[in-house]
Amino acid sequence: MRAASNVPPVTRRAQARLGIVLALPVAVVTAVFFVFPMVSALYYAVVDFDGLDPTPPFVGLSNFTEMFTDTATWHALGNNAIWIAIGTAAPMIIGLLTAVLIWSGRRGGPVYRVLFFLPFMLPGVAIGIVWGWMYDPVNGWINRVLGAVGLGGLSRGWLGDPDTAIFAVLATAIWATCGFVTMIILSALRNVDVELVDAARIDGANAGQRLWHVLLPQIMPVFLMVLTLTLVGGFSVFDIIFIMTGGGPADATEVLGTYAYSSAFQLNRISYGTVLALLITVLAVPFTIMLNRLQRRLSLQGMGA
Repeated sequence: MRAASNVPPVTRRAQARLGIVLALPVAVVTAVFFVFPMVSALYYAVVDFDGLDPTPPFVGLSNFTEMFTDTATWHALGNNAIWIAIGTAAPMIIGLLTAVLIWSGRRGGPVYRVLFFLPFMLPGVAIGIVWGWMYDPVNGWINRVLGAVGLGGLSRGWLGDPDTAIFAVLATAIWATCGFVTMIILSALRNVDVELVDAARIDGANAGQRLWHVLLPQIMPVFLMVLTLTLVGGFSVFDIIFIMTGGGPADATEVLGTYAYSSAFQLNRISYGTVLALLITVLAVPFTIMLNRLQRRLSLQGMGA
């Protein structure tokens, strides 16, 4: 307090102005990329905007009422749930196990990092197109391999069959995501206490016990960070489904993202598409906050230890 009182008023005002100047870019970016879009979304949610009328009529909460009574919304939400459950668990488990195997081997690490991370570096559009060719029922690589190994009876139009379409697209997304999870967890494993792992091995702990009780607790903050990113991606998934199936066949792969797009830009129901997009945000935010708080708590506990 004494040091602060000795600072001349002119200097304090200059410091305050400097603080405002430094904070201004962040405030502008926040306003442009968050506040303005959110306010615009809330406005369009309570009007009936078709993309053309400059003065759309006010409809109140009718768009929200329609959304909750729309069977297509619930169908899309169910597909999102499938995507989140499988598309989050599978990459996390596969990525964790792969990272531990590479870390345990201690050889060829940089090569494996490039190989596993390469799919994640590819644009989603390119991945969707390539895997769409692979799933082609006539000339696709997958059906050809099945035929070559005597399993031709399993061949089918993977993306054209409502029973297999969503799982075929999910397999593509898992392939594209596993490398990202592997690389991030592998980076975290470089900071673990190897002596604890060796001590557990000497005490007779098997590989599973060492992973669960020694390795995983040490990398849990990073694991939760990757889990958060993967989980949010499951709520907002759009590009790979749009490229590979467009939400079909017979809405078998329709999720909230593709349904919002088709409502807004194919049916010219901008307001209804906006409400669906808001639903995605409302569903994703609580999970993100919960996982971030857990990650922060574990990080503080680790620093305290």
